[in-house]
Amino acid sequence: MDFQTQRRQFAKEGKIYDSALLTFSGIEGYDVYNCSLPFCHEGETYLFGRVEKREEWARSRAMLFRQTGPDAFTRVEGAVYPLEDPFVSRIGDEWVLGGTHVRYECGRYVNYWGYFYKGSDLADLHYFTSGPDHMKDIRLVQLPEGIGVFSRPRGPEILQKYGSESIVGFTVIKDLLELSPERIQAAPLVEGLFADGEWGGCNQCYLLANGQIGVVGHKSCLEQGENGETLQVYVNMAFVVDPGSRRCVWDKVLATRDCYPAGPAKKPGLVDCAFPSGLIPRPDGKADLYSGLGDTLEGRVTIDDPFSPFGGIVPAGLWG
Repeated sequence: MDFQTQRRQFAKEGKIYDSALLTFSGIEGYDVYNCSLPFCHEGETYLFGRVEKREEWARSRAMLFRQTGPDAFTRVEGAVYPLEDPFVSRIGDEWVLGGTHVRYECGRYVNYWGYFYKGSDLADLHYFTSGPDHMKDIRLVQLPEGIGVFSRPRGPEILQKYGSESIVGFTVIKDLLELSPERIQAAPLVEGLFADGEWGGCNQCYLLANGQIGVVGHKSCLEQGENGETLQVYVNMAFVVDPGSRRCVWDKVLATRDCYPAGPAKKPGLVDCAFPSGLIPRPDGKADLYSGLGDTLEGRVTIDDPFSPFGGIVPAGLWG
């Protein structure tokens, strides 16, 4: 189903039960946004947040924050990584932290990669591998038979071949030692996610009780704003992949920017941008969905758990 059709369907059927903006202490003068999913470690709840000044671009760092109240987080000193848009996975008995690392030469941007760190000490995770050149939003999920890896190739050749600015691939590796740029780049395509002129990717992946993989991701396109400016529209979406066939068996819009509380955008073209972090299932059958907003804020909405029809999420060490 194309982007506009899904948005119209969500406008009619989508239900938002609660919404809030997250607050961050210990980092005054900086924005915190595009965070990882909140996760439990040694009895406390944490997240990694992308930290950057409002007037700057590509000078982000990922910092660790501990939950100190409802929708409130406080910086943990000493845990700083050179990443944008951090995410976490629990692989075996280790935490894996990933995100985008931007490289400059002589003061000019030249490239970016996915960087990956692992370990048990959140303030001292060890860098162990990188993804392919110019690829963001690589995501991992622990499976019974190995590790699922989602890729996100993007570029002119992808647009020409598929009609979409980016696509999603999926492969399975035996262990983290196999997480190489070559294996990620070669991941076969998951078909049917994006129509012509759209793009998107994975943000957080989960093993579901029925053996399939649930993904919270983003779907995006360009639209013209009321004043004629070009808007980069990002919505929160979910889809389910059968790991055996690598087919998408279901997808749905979960939330749009206006589902969250109002707030500023880093630039005018991002006023309709909601870049999801992931969701946490609740005992009442609903789920808390987290999202970066306009490259300045992090928000939360409560929705019906989209993965309940598939048996729900296997916690896999992320919570409790």
